[in-house]
Amino acid sequence: MDERTRLRLDVSYDGTDFSGWAPQPARRTVAGVLMQTLDLVLGAGTATGLTVAGRTDAGVHATGQVCHLDLPTAVWREHEGRLLRRLARLLPPDVRVRAMTEVPADFDARFSATFRRYEYRVTDAPWGAEPLRRGDTLAWPKPLDLAALNAAAAGLVGEHDFAAYCRRKENATTLREVTRLDWRRDPDGILVATVQADAFCQNMVRSLVGAMLVAGDGRRPVQWPAGLLTRRERSSEVTVAPAHGLALVAVGYPGDPAEYARRAEETRRLRVPVAEG
Repeated sequence: MDERTRLRLDVSYDGTDFSGWAPQPARRTVAGVLMQTLDLVLGAGTATGLTVAGRTDAGVHATGQVCHLDLPTAVWREHEGRLLRRLARLLPPDVRVRAMTEVPADFDARFSATFRRYEYRVTDAPWGAEPLRRGDTLAWPKPLDLAALNAAAAGLVGEHDFAAYCRRKENATTLREVTRLDWRRDPDGILVATVQADAFCQNMVRSLVGAMLVAGDGRRPVQWPAGLLTRRERSSEVTVAPAHGLALVAVGYPGDPAEYARRAEETRRLRVPVAEG
């Protein structure tokens, strides 16, 4: 078998016109577009094993997505100096590969990750979202109180069973550790939620945001979102916030490459990962 080189790809995309990351028949997806373009540049089937850190849902954006793939080492050596620019010319404008880096063969974009960090943008301005930001900012119809949003967020930090906030999948745990969850109001008035965890189950981030928003506008007490953590099934009271306000902004990995394999094995033991966002 030919020697192969593993590459880490740092990827950004506007999720508006994508049906999520994962390939789907007859649907435009980020992985599908990326692999089609790599096949065009390198030859069909040359790049293999595309694996992503977080399988974002339809409409969710990314500024810090990470994935890996394998190339025959000879092909990589031939193309490495110009592959990034060739992809830039051929990829559609709503997806960019910002970096391609050689990594050890035991680097796994999905299982070696130590955290995923998302941001969710909301405006409570009475006129709604600015036209140039309407694709990544949710317009909320009621005034939002920053202190109330952060009080609601505080009760959700830590390791919990987030079954009330997840779309359950067979044989997949809903136990997650949220290491950061807070809100800020930027100088332009936009409210931004930062949510970081070891991993997320499907719809978890947008469900958390949806619960916090109704506490932030006063329709629910600030203790309500944390109170749902006692439930062991999806709560019908939680409205999933729209996808377009959400972006995956960072994925973390061990600082020492020698730890990639250990982290991947530890993650596999802990859970069967499911779709995120």
